[in-house]
Amino acid sequence: MEPIIIVLIILVVLVFIALIKTIQVIPQASAAIVERFGRYTRTLNAGLNIVVPFIDSIRNRIDLREQVVPFPPQPVITQDNLVVNIDTVIYYQVTDARAATYEVASYIQAIEQLTVTTLRNIIGGMDLERTLTSREEINAALRGVLDEATGKWGIRVNRVELKAIEPPTSIQDSMEKQMRADRDKRAAILQAEGVRQSEILTAEGQKQSAILRAEGEAKAAALRAEGEAQAIRVVFESIHAGDPDQKLLSYQYLQMLPKIAEGDANKLWIVPSEIGDALKGLGGAIGNFAPGGGGGSIPKPGNPNRQAPPID
Repeated sequence: MEPIIIVLIILVVLVFIALIKTIQVIPQASAAIVERFGRYTRTLNAGLNIVVPFIDSIRNRIDLREQVVPFPPQPVITQDNLVVNIDTVIYYQVTDARAATYEVASYIQAIEQLTVTTLRNIIGGMDLERTLTSREEINAALRGVLDEATGKWGIRVNRVELKAIEPPTSIQDSMEKQMRADRDKRAAILQAEGVRQSEILTAEGQKQSAILRAEGEAKAAALRAEGEAQAIRVVFESIHAGDPDQKLLSYQYLQMLPKIAEGDANKLWIVPSEIGDALKGLGGAIGNFAPGGGGGSIPKPGNPNRQAPPID
């Protein structure tokens, strides 16, 4: 009985192993290459798959998602004989699992070497300045060459990015000095433009202020002259309307004499010739208002012995 039990146990184990090898579960976004006696048979897609145990074997499992592979810095010589180190990143995706397995031994290594050689060809036709400012152009040219070469390998290159372009240290120092000089130059130009604009605005403001001040003074003078003219006109009309006689005018004339003598600087002033007529008229007016109508003790204007009062 013991040999039979051992045989049964062996059969159960073989059946279990056969079931495990028969049922193959492939994850989503993955594929598996099946070979029968070392020859490609089919490609297993995502899900539950059945294979013949001990006859079919899984050769390779491939991830169909987009992959990102960074490559180490590569020294590249530019057209002006300067060595720059360039870091690249490749975004690729396997579109044909069979071609990626049988058309190339190691597609990662093949893409890396193809990237290096293509990059050297592209950069070799550019100088340093163009290399530093033409990343998009280099990316597009590199992607076109890689996509065309890797198509037969069942791989599609989606993007190629240059992470860094590092020129020699001496060139970096020179570029920093040049950039610093350019910044200082732009700062000096901006400062000079600011000073110039400030002076222009100040001059414009002073000009406008002077114009407004002159216009204000002109308008004030015009209004003042108009007011004086109006006042003279009103006084003249009032005088003509009142019809003053010579006596009133003489009295007003005498009232103006103290104003003429006002001020400490007036040491000498001249009595106009009309003062005699004014005094005559004033004397006649006072004589008419004196008692008795005869003038009293006030001498007549025609008296030759009359003396004028002294003028201080």
